[in-house]
Amino acid sequence: MRFLLMMHTPAGTGDYALYDWSPEDFQAHIAFLNEYNRELKAAGEWVDVLALTPPAKGRLVRAGKDPAPITDGPFAEAKEFLAGFWIVEVESPERACELAARASAAPGPGGEPLNMPIEVRRVMRDCPSDE
Repeated sequence: MRFLLMMHTPAGTGDYALYDWSPEDFQAHIAFLNEYNRELKAAGEWVDVLALTPPAKGRLVRAGKDPAPITDGPFAEAKEFLAGFWIVEVESPERACELAARASAAPGPGGEPLNMPIEVRRVMRDCPSDE
């Protein structure tokens, strides 16, 4: 079963707060995420991971009448934004939740766990129609 583990971050000013962290805290955070990715690969559960640019650099796009793109942005008002995501292949939804909890505990300033929200969603192509 494939799941998308989506890391959300508070909207704030449109930039990620980690840009304001000390260099040591930033490096500890990145080291945690790199180790997390290595563990996923070693377990055979890693499919892909992507980080996204800060919300201030994004745009909402929809087709216009001609169908030239109509953009709005950077984004509509929201409490949180998607910072990045992992695609994992695991045996159960419970395992996907375990992995999400581990990612949520990535260290922040002073080494304290961020406990950031990680949304877990099953990839539809791997999901029977009754789930």
